[in-house]
Amino acid sequence: MTLPQRSRTLAVACVVAATAALALSGCAKSETTDNAGGDSGQGAQTVQTPSASAGPGCTLTTYGAPKLDLKNAVVGFSQSEKEANPFRIAETQSIKDEAAKVGVKKLLTTNAQSQLSKQISDIQDMLAQGAQFLIVAPLNSDGLEPAFQAAAAKKVPVLTIDRKVNASACKDYLAFLGSDFVEQGKRAADAMIKATGGKGKVAILLGSSGNSVTTDRTKGFVDQVKAQAPGLEIVAQQTGEFARDKGQQVMEQLIQSKPDITAVYAENDEMALGAVTALKAAGKAPGKDIKIVSIDGTRNAVQALANGELNAVIESNPRFGPLAFATAQKFYSGEGIPEDVIISDRAYDPANAKSSLGGAY
Repeated sequence: MTLPQRSRTLAVACVVAATAALALSGCAKSETTDNAGGDSGQGAQTVQTPSASAGPGCTLTTYGAPKLDLKNAVVGFSQSEKEANPFRIAETQSIKDEAAKVGVKKLLTTNAQSQLSKQISDIQDMLAQGAQFLIVAPLNSDGLEPAFQAAAAKKVPVLTIDRKVNASACKDYLAFLGSDFVEQGKRAADAMIKATGGKGKVAILLGSSGNSVTTDRTKGFVDQVKAQAPGLEIVAQQTGEFARDKGQQVMEQLIQSKPDITAVYAENDEMALGAVTALKAAGKAPGKDIKIVSIDGTRNAVQALANGELNAVIESNPRFGPLAFATAQKFYSGEGIPEDVIISDRAYDPANAKSSLGGAY
């Protein structure tokens, strides 16, 4: 799998040791298309809540995996979606960059192209090629059981990132690294309430079905709006499948079917940018006539925010490389790994958008 060459800003990879709770802070390359105008250190992932207080965490012994030196290991990374989305580009590049920095003997990479059956076969193929540790960005929360079973049969640990799976930690998989998606939805709701004054009619551009990201971002937003802004009515919920073209198509339909919409909550930036295109074509001013709040933190979305076309962007940081490999190193050194390692995401608003472009991806 070959990624397009991109200019990028180097950042110093850092691991911040906290207490016994896996408090790590990873830095990766700033996935921007312009090296100017920003501090690449803004792109670092920071662990917010390693939930180790619930117990000792998952260890080599409890997982039943053999000890491994990553510098003599074959590591596999399974990407879920095509790398046309900036999140996926940044995520894959971060894994590749950190594998090279750590000195991993061999990194295998695959892309499921949004097909669950392909992701299962991709993982099975990497195991057949000798993968000894797997990092998986799941396409869906359910359905990867055959892949997990194949890994378990070979005693290969599976670390999941960015989407949670409905399976047993420290049995079917090692741990989950990622964001609190419900909290992202709540923060998006708070930003929407601020942008609209808590009144109006909102359409939600849902992500793809079958994964925790869509479910949780929807729940967080809907519950927070209901609790804090009863004057903000949610009048439509349609999936845009986390894609820009789909987001544009849905927005075009909503302009016709729900002409009184005053705001849009897009569950990722690509759909928000598609909505911007549709609104402009319809003669409406995005960010003014129609308030728009989205989640991700891509450079294009933050730039649109700086331009006044979006009203807020909640980050979902894709730079998992440093945290993933630091977690693997701790696991193989005998430390317990919490079931959920939750990262802290920033928020972009009109006041900080321009100065924060360097940290966007």
